[in-house]
Amino acid sequence: MKSSQLILPVIIISQFFCTSLWFAGNGVMYDLMQNFGLKENALGHLTSVVQFGFILGTLIFAILSIADRYSPSKVFLYCALLGSVFNLAIIWEGNSLGSILTFRFFTGFFLAGIYPVGMKIASDYYEKGLGKSLGFLVGALVVGTAFPHLLKEMTDEFSWRFVLIVTSSLAAVGGLLMVSLVPDGPYRKPSQQVQLSAFFSVFQKSKFRAAAFGYFGHMWELYAFWAFVPIMLQIYNKAYPEAVFNIPLLSFMIIGIGGLACVLAGYLAQVLDTKRIAFIALFLSCLCCLISPLMFSFESGIVFISFLLFWGMVVIADSPLFSTLVAQNAPIELKGTALTIVNCIGFAITIISIQLLNELRVITDSKTIFMILALGPMLGLIALTKKAVSVKE
Repeated sequence: MKSSQLILPVIIISQFFCTSLWFAGNGVMYDLMQNFGLKENALGHLTSVVQFGFILGTLIFAILSIADRYSPSKVFLYCALLGSVFNLAIIWEGNSLGSILTFRFFTGFFLAGIYPVGMKIASDYYEKGLGKSLGFLVGALVVGTAFPHLLKEMTDEFSWRFVLIVTSSLAAVGGLLMVSLVPDGPYRKPSQQVQLSAFFSVFQKSKFRAAAFGYFGHMWELYAFWAFVPIMLQIYNKAYPEAVFNIPLLSFMIIGIGGLACVLAGYLAQVLDTKRIAFIALFLSCLCCLISPLMFSFESGIVFISFLLFWGMVVIADSPLFSTLVAQNAPIELKGTALTIVNCIGFAITIISIQLLNELRVITDSKTIFMILALGPMLGLIALTKKAVSVKE
């Protein structure tokens, strides 16, 4: 058995490498628009189609209990390799909007075998201190999500295709690292058969429902915020031309700083009530949604960027905590399936919020549209208040 000191770093690195596929298309969005003649609303569509692919993937994985019936490290590898192939396919010169959407859909589909399966692998190794471990793991997801923006900035003199080649290569390496260095964990209890009722049975437990509903509220806000960070920067820059923003670099920083927030939240979960920390983070991100129109009125670019950096931290800090609560309140033989189910529903919610913002942006240039992201956190806070979910690690 591999040293436990090696296991977590390998999972983190693999997760980072593979989740860079997620926003690879967003990192080169404007190059895609110019090269293939895409319209401005392609941003929302290309982001949503990845989410839709992920949703369908997690639904199928959950119904078939893939992560519980088969070696999760092998599932991770196969999905990493297939996801990297579909991500790379975007560089094909004959692409149209339809083919690009198809390739991004299948990239999202195979991410279903990466993100929730990575959390399943971590939970198979770390029964105690799971919040800290998932804090590192979700932090890797965050930095991996932001990485294409940084890669675009660092390689601006190279073709946009370079970003896609690098992210696909990293995903393949991440899958190989996982299968080579992370065997099945000591706390894994494999499920021997397909349990079609699992999609509904896991919600019978009130603590599980509370954690899941809190996560759903968090997800309404999270990916819509990430998708529209470059748009927010552009809106502000247009209103105040003297504020010269490096949008790819700032997008990386605003999204990527959430990785640090996840790690800090994981450590706080070791000494404080996990639910309480999740509640505070969700409340603060809700507050950011509500005051966002006001922040666009500040002429100081520093104030605006500082606000987005803070929002980038609190919008994701609760994610590993909700995943911890979900994993700890799920039946042990269905832990992987439960995480996948919650991811499935959570990411379905992100499509609604992303498309809603996309449509609102077409019909109005009001800065108040981002306030609508507060709806999810509000409902999540109600769920956490009504149900007694409290785990002290």
